[in-house]
Amino acid sequence: MVIAGMLYDQLRDLPEGDLSRVRANLVRQETLHQLALELHLSEVLRLGEGESKSGGQKRPSILADALEALIGAVYLDAGFETAQSLVTRLFKAVDINPQMQAIGKDAKTELQEWLQGRKMKLPLYRVVGTLGAAHEQTFEVECEIEELNLNERGIGSSRRAGEQAAAAVMLLCIKTALKAKNKK
Repeated sequence: MVIAGMLYDQLRDLPEGDLSRVRANLVRQETLHQLALELHLSEVLRLGEGESKSGGQKRPSILADALEALIGAVYLDAGFETAQSLVTRLFKAVDINPQMQAIGKDAKTELQEWLQGRKMKLPLYRVVGTLGAAHEQTFEVECEIEELNLNERGIGSSRRAGEQAAAAVMLLCIKTALKAKNKK
C-alpha cells in the first residue's frame, strides 16, 4: 500500500496498467533482496541447521521474505505510520521512474496478454521433471498452447521460475515464427 501511494504521488499521469507494472517491479524478489543486502539483514537471520548449511542466509527468496516480515513486524508493533516511514526510507534510494514499466512485464504476463489479445486460451503449464536434492531442486516445466499446437520447455530453480523460462522460450518461438511469416 505504501509503494502504491508513493507511485501515485510520483507517477500519477501513468495509466493504471503501467503503474501496476512499476509497483510489481518495486516489490519483486530481486528488489527486496537488494534492499535486504543493503541492510545486512543476512547477518541477523536465525535459520535452521539445514537452511544455514545450504546457504540460506544468502538465498534471495529468504532475504526478500525476511525484509517483508520485518516490515510486517514493524506494522504490527508500531502501527501503519511507522511502517510507512520505514518503507519510504528503504525505497528512498530506489530510482522510481516510468521506464520501469517496460522491464516489469515478465514472460508469462507477456505471453498471456498476447494470447488474450487474439482471443485464445491461456497456456497450460505442467512440471515434467525435477532434479536435485530437496533444497537445490531444478524444475523442468512445459508450456502448452493447444490452439497453436505448440509445446516448449523451460528450466528453473522453482516451479514459477520454470514456468517463466518456458513462457520465455514460447514467446521467442512465436516471435520467430511471426518474423519469418512477415518476411514472406
